[in-house]
Amino acid sequence: MDRISELPDELLVKILMSVPTKVAVSTSILSKRWEYLWMWLTKLEYLHRDHCSEPGCKRLQSFLDRNLPLHRAPVIESFRLELCSSHFKPENISTWVSTAVSHCLRELDILHDDTEPAMSNILPSNLFTCKSLVVLKLVGEILLDVPRVVALPSLKTLKIQSVRYFDEETLQRLLSNCPILEDLVVDLRDYDYESAGQLTVAVPNLQSLSLYIPYCQDLDGFVIETPNLKYFKLMDHSISGHYCLIEKMPCLIEAYLEVNLPDMKSLIGSITSVKRLTICSEGIMMLGEGFVFNQLEHLEVCFCTLFSSDLVIELLLKASSNLKRLGFSFMEHHVPQGMVYWNQPTTVPECVLSSLESFSWSKYTGEPEERDIVVYILKHALHLKTATIKSYGSDVWKLEMLKELELSPRASATCQLLFD
Repeated sequence: MDRISELPDELLVKILMSVPTKVAVSTSILSKRWEYLWMWLTKLEYLHRDHCSEPGCKRLQSFLDRNLPLHRAPVIESFRLELCSSHFKPENISTWVSTAVSHCLRELDILHDDTEPAMSNILPSNLFTCKSLVVLKLVGEILLDVPRVVALPSLKTLKIQSVRYFDEETLQRLLSNCPILEDLVVDLRDYDYESAGQLTVAVPNLQSLSLYIPYCQDLDGFVIETPNLKYFKLMDHSISGHYCLIEKMPCLIEAYLEVNLPDMKSLIGSITSVKRLTICSEGIMMLGEGFVFNQLEHLEVCFCTLFSSDLVIELLLKASSNLKRLGFSFMEHHVPQGMVYWNQPTTVPECVLSSLESFSWSKYTGEPEERDIVVYILKHALHLKTATIKSYGSDVWKLEMLKELELSPRASATCQLLFD
């Protein structure tokens, strides 16, 4: 330990940065030299995950009340709190955050899982005028009450999950005062039967947006105005009828849609310039043939969508004339179900004849309808390079299925049939 103690303070602090904050603090008992070194840490992480331990809460609360005001680092790069207990007082949490903000805070990450949720505000007012803040992540029992004076000129990443909003204007009031915001994640609360009103996301420079609307969420509707968006993820599981108004996204590169919307026109109409699309939505059939994805190169379709109608494949392929990669798979937590029947398209879609290069099918069972689709693609895709089949079932049954596909005619002489 003597040799290490001879190193300069700057290097010792870097060493302490590589271990958890709790471990770094424990080095203060080593010697006088080490007593206050941890107070120069620029990344602080305080975690309390025991819901029932009141003594543990009081120890951490006392430690932060006593030591955080004495912290010596002029800049705190990251301040993370994970507090899973109702024993922490909201006013104390607010004070800790305020103290961190006063050190030119760059990233704030709070998870507040209160077993006895209250509408107490743990976010201090100075947080909303923090000029240095680049990343803000709020998860759990947190009341988001945005004051009138808001200015977050450096904020680029905002993640808000399962928080409570003071009113329906709260979110947009915050967003409108983040001029360079690029990455936004909004997950609404599940089993929240209070109406959320209208959710509005209007951010001109936003690059990435992920929006989750859970099953039991009473929402009037949502409005999205993000003309420069490149990545869009929408998971709308709500059973309540709500409107959806989305402006066009001409710069969109990738979209992930898992939606249960009766009217898909505004949604699909906004993403027609997308290059990569993953979709699960039975509502796609309501659109008919009135949409075109002329820049779409990679399409991933969930079996829930595929099995909803025998016309889904034809509809999607006809709308995607430049498609290069096509895949069928199950999205996470989706339950397998069988296709009732499938009819071949009356005419072969243009993309199958002219551009399709890669095809994949996960959890292939060899059912007649599944086999017919795979055989159809192999038979007509003139430029297909690879067809990857991930089978599902016993090894003997897999072997029989794969032999059957190997004997199927292929339009492309260079197509490799791969089995996983």
